[in-house]
Amino acid sequence: MGISSKLKNIFFVQFRIWKYKKLSTCKKVIGKPNVFHPLLLNGNGEISFGKNVQIGVVNSPGFYSQYTYLEARNPNSKIQIGHDTAINNGFSVIAFDEIRIGNNVLIGNNCCIMDNDGHSLKADKRNSDEQISKPVNIDNNVFIGNNVTILKGVCVGENSVIGNGSIVTSTIPANVIVAGNPAKIIRSL
Repeated sequence: MGISSKLKNIFFVQFRIWKYKKLSTCKKVIGKPNVFHPLLLNGNGEISFGKNVQIGVVNSPGFYSQYTYLEARNPNSKIQIGHDTAINNGFSVIAFDEIRIGNNVLIGNNCCIMDNDGHSLKADKRNSDEQISKPVNIDNNVFIGNNVTILKGVCVGENSVIGNGSIVTSTIPANVIVAGNPAKIIRSL
């Protein structure tokens, strides 16, 4: 690696990783992922990483401009990421209750997982703290394509594939390919 490459890595990668680590507010972090991309860990809950979790992909869109955001909002909120899981750039997770991602999961660019609505769906309570939350579970060996959104209460079965741009609103069985808005089964594996 030449001097130019080393300087670029320090200023455009390592400094940003350090900065987002310093900006993180979550105090209950278990495990240490392999961080190639800025990672912001927020909230009053617990965030845990298994062995060999990868955050960020160098040769992928958004490497120099995006960051990964994980928030376990409340004291009892949990985010659990299993062993050997690889997460691409621009990933965000917001857990009011619990989000569990299994082992050997591949997550594409610009994906989002939420176990809540963010705000009440009732117009008169939209600015209140009242939200409905349901746990999300992603089983082992799942492949999630780019630009996928997974919403509250969803379970994704083992070995399943979620196509690019899908919005997952209901449980997905094991060993299927799903795609669309809302995501529907295309075929079995």
